Amino acid sequence: MDDFTETVVEDAALGWLESLGYSAIYGPDIAAGEPTAERTDPNYRDVVLEDRLHQALSRLNPDLPLEALDDAYRKLTRTDAASLLEHNRVVHRMLVDGVTIEYRLRDGSIAGAQARVIDFEDPENNDWLAVNQFTVSEGQHTRRPDVVIFVNGLPLVVIELKNAADEDATIWQAWQQLQTYQAQIPSLFATNAALVISDGTEARIGAIGAGKEWFKPWYTITGKEDASSEIAQLQVLLEGVFEKRRFLDLLRYFIVFEDEGGGRLVKKMAGYHQFHAVNAAMEETLRAIKAHAV
Repeated sequence: MDDFTETVVEDAALGWLESLGYSAIYGPDIAAGEPTAERTDPNYRDVVLEDRLHQALSRLNPDLPLEALDDAYRKLTRTDAASLLEHNRVVHRMLVDGVTIEYRLRDGSIAGAQARVIDFEDPENNDWLAVNQFTVSEGQHTRRPDVVIFVNGLPLVVIELKNAADEDATIWQAWQQLQTYQAQIPSLFATNAALVISDGTEARIGAIGAGKEWFKPWYTITGKEDASSEIAQLQVLLEGVFEKRRFLDLLRYFIVFEDEGGGRLVKKMAGYHQFHAVNAAMEETLRAIKAHAV
């Protein structure tokens, strides 16, 4: 890909995310050993921003002791599973429902709790970060996805961009690149909620393990009407999906895992029409309930 064109598209994506209230950081600046380092492994094998996750767990669970928060951290980052999708399903439940932990009280008894990982009621109580050129090494492979979105230090979104000016590049090459990443650096995708592909002209969103046919455009920003064709599809998708409250809604209510038989696990994400239709129906139901109560 042409470096200048890649930089332009990447910078545009980061700019749209910044307009939604995300912080943006250049990946090499937070590498281990740098003055602004947030990573601890000089070999790039770490995919979680540890301090941000520890701070979020502490902020969201002020009544839990340190040992309980450390247990929640370990369960989030060291889950054993037979496959990437199974691992992802386990983590997804922890993101949505909290992490089940136990800890010892002063009297010696054992207490149980759910440690919150994300504040779904107050989006601003979470830490939102977009990192471009985030290098990850695993086994014999080193890869550098274009943009990774972190929420509370966990990598929840990977965005892969291709160059629309290159007549040999297509959006499906971005999809294929993500398949390579999932195979070669699966640790980055254990906590993943969504994948985004774009060639600067087209843009689509999907889930890990999903085929091309399940990567869909997102045609609206607010859900009230389809966006103008004059607005870049990538801008519509980023602003339409990753506005903080909308993204938390998508994560919480519109992602499911289904067993299709024969041990085949599938992750499914609602399309824009399903997402907004359900939310509109819920709003109408709530209005009707309030009107009836008056």
